[in-house]
Amino acid sequence: MTTDERRKEIISILKKNTEPITGTELSKKFGVSRQVIVQDIAVIRAEGYNILATSNGYLIPTIDEKKRNIQTIVCSHDRYDQIEEELTIMVDMGAKVLDVIVDHPVYGEIRSSLMIGSRMDIEDFMEKVKKSSAQPLSALTGGEHIHTIEVPNDRAYEKIIRKLKEKGYFINE
Repeated sequence: MTTDERRKEIISILKKNTEPITGTELSKKFGVSRQVIVQDIAVIRAEGYNILATSNGYLIPTIDEKKRNIQTIVCSHDRYDQIEEELTIMVDMGAKVLDVIVDHPVYGEIRSSLMIGSRMDIEDFMEKVKKSSAQPLSALTGGEHIHTIEVPNDRAYEKIIRKLKEKGYFINE
């Protein structure tokens, strides 16, 4: 298989799947190193494909933006158990946590895709956080951060806000 054929197949795989696929999975499928896949993804992005790199792998979003109920929430906390509790509150109310954003005083907005939509996603994410020596992005801003979330309806969003306020995580903008 040529490099171009592999890249076309990667695009096809990502378009067909609604769940993220790791670079390791792709490297095994094509018999190449994970680094080759990372380079392939960079080239594919340069060709204009919107590929998200989430903590669970690569994904090409396919949802009609007009039909989505996208909201932002500003929160603050400083412990790992609070990260997990905050994410659990949101997904238990039907939200998908799309990303986390911090407003760094020097570098400006720093955003990282999360794509967390279930308790299993939270477990996987928290396992990665705890195993790494890296601090969460919110450590750069004293715990303050923003999440972009997709909610099924306004009622779910209001419930999320109410519960985050009860826990002391929500910051009024």
